[in-house]
Amino acid sequence: MGAAIAVSSASFVASIILLLCCMLELPLLSSASLTRHYKFDIKLKNVTRLCHSRSLITVNGKFPGPKIVAREGDRVIVKVVNHISNNVTIHWHGIRQIQTGWYDGPAYITQCPIQTGQSYVYNFTIVGQRGTLFWHAHISWLRATLYGPLVILPKIGVPYPFAKPYKEVPIIFGEWFNADPETVIAQALKSGAGPNVSDAYTINGFPGPLYNCSANDTFKLKVKAGKTYLLRLINAALNDELFFSIANHSLTIVEVDAIYVKPFTTKTLLITPGQTTNVLLHTLSSTPSPSSLFLIAARPYATGLGTFDNTTTSALLQYHPNNLSTPQPPTNHTSTLLFKPILPSLNDTAFASNFSSRLRSLASPQFPAVVPRSVDKKFFFTVGLGTNPCPKNQTCQGPNGTKFAASVNNVSFSLPASSALLQAHFFGKTKGVYTTDFPVNPLFPFNYTGTPPNNTFVSNGTKVVVLPFNASVELVLQDTSIQGIESHPLHLHGFNFFVVGTGFGNYNPSKDPAKFNLVDPVERNTVGVPAGGWVAIRFFADNPGVWFMHCHLEVHTSWGLRMAWVVQDGLLPSQKLLPPPSDLPKC
Repeated sequence: MGAAIAVSSASFVASIILLLCCMLELPLLSSASLTRHYKFDIKLKNVTRLCHSRSLITVNGKFPGPKIVAREGDRVIVKVVNHISNNVTIHWHGIRQIQTGWYDGPAYITQCPIQTGQSYVYNFTIVGQRGTLFWHAHISWLRATLYGPLVILPKIGVPYPFAKPYKEVPIIFGEWFNADPETVIAQALKSGAGPNVSDAYTINGFPGPLYNCSANDTFKLKVKAGKTYLLRLINAALNDELFFSIANHSLTIVEVDAIYVKPFTTKTLLITPGQTTNVLLHTLSSTPSPSSLFLIAARPYATGLGTFDNTTTSALLQYHPNNLSTPQPPTNHTSTLLFKPILPSLNDTAFASNFSSRLRSLASPQFPAVVPRSVDKKFFFTVGLGTNPCPKNQTCQGPNGTKFAASVNNVSFSLPASSALLQAHFFGKTKGVYTTDFPVNPLFPFNYTGTPPNNTFVSNGTKVVVLPFNASVELVLQDTSIQGIESHPLHLHGFNFFVVGTGFGNYNPSKDPAKFNLVDPVERNTVGVPAGGWVAIRFFADNPGVWFMHCHLEVHTSWGLRMAWVVQDGLLPSQKLLPPPSDLPKC
């Protein structure tokens, strides 16, 4: 009898546990990591802007491309199918790709490109990141039209470290060319001259009302009074850093490059190609007149001597009238009031420097800034322009009859053709693909920001730096005055890094490190090397694989301002690069 009661009690307890599990099943499942599937069909679509129609390379016929949304910890699987004649790759800009470098995307670095009629499945997990990033093509100039937002939400139950916004809106900047960008860069590389500049900048694919034949091609941000909107800003432009502002409104910076920062408020911000910035837009407390429109504007910050697209893209901020769900157009009896922001001058380096200096990591217990305090490996890289000799029997249009080039430590990086670097590294077949003698310091020191040397020729090669796993790295990037000082947004694949110091003139290794910020420096994946100055970054080499580093001004990348780091495996299984997928494209 007692045994029967015991069994009955056990069954009762089991039933209660099962009931509780059923009641809790939905919340438990919703808080778990998910696998999110996407399909990218690369195909052509006719698009008209500025009264010019041309066939654009798009994803799923969309320009800009589709938004990817995931949560921290989710797995993302994207099947990319190439339906066009161009070779294609996709880079998930800012995603760290822990152990999954095969899916990083830069052509001939981590993969051979996806050829016509072929497909490749990108498969990665988002580890320890949340915020705004983006995806874009990473071969030649295809990212002129192949780009889109990548939104990483916090895990379920984890709030933002700021008040929850009423609504979130991606704002992605781009460039519009009336001509085919592939033809533009091909002509420039052949002639040795600088490429033709774009015809307009765009906001969410639209140039806006300040351009001719563009009044209807305008993005409109419709808001309600007394609300807070999270704007996810992304600079996907090919070649230009941009100032951004909204007339009569302030912006609170809360995140850059998918890393939270100490909030601060500004009227204007600077965002370079490759960077993302989340801002809180606090709308006016009371609804303005229905005839009031507020201009959202962006125009270039230009520091180099070359030509650039000196135009302004714009969108419109419009308020919903009280108790109405949609904005009402002004009546015939009402004249529209258009408020315009005041943007910095085109070469306002002082503003650029002051804005960047205000960025600080949150450095909280929940979101710590794990800055390398000691350094295992120190590097000093010069970055800037130079020249290549004009080939025999050819007329070149670069400086003094040469061809424009760009370099890191005077090495203009050549992409391999027979194998991607990562394949060569993983299989130990590096001979003829790359060498490991990239200079850790300039081979010929000079007054980097003073009078340039007479010889402006660069060397050419496919050279890499090899790092042991988990080495702490300090890298100083120094702008040079060869062909003029210029700001360079440098992007490092596979890592976030801390911007521990910056300054103008030549870096002084005996004095400048004393001023480094090792407490709450901003953490990024793309940083602007100041025009006529330097920036120091630190990171841990904790991600095995081969990682590209390059200027995110596409013309400079095309000219060779790029290099690669090889990070060796660690001892543990979690510290080793995983084997390549079976569908990895072949060269």
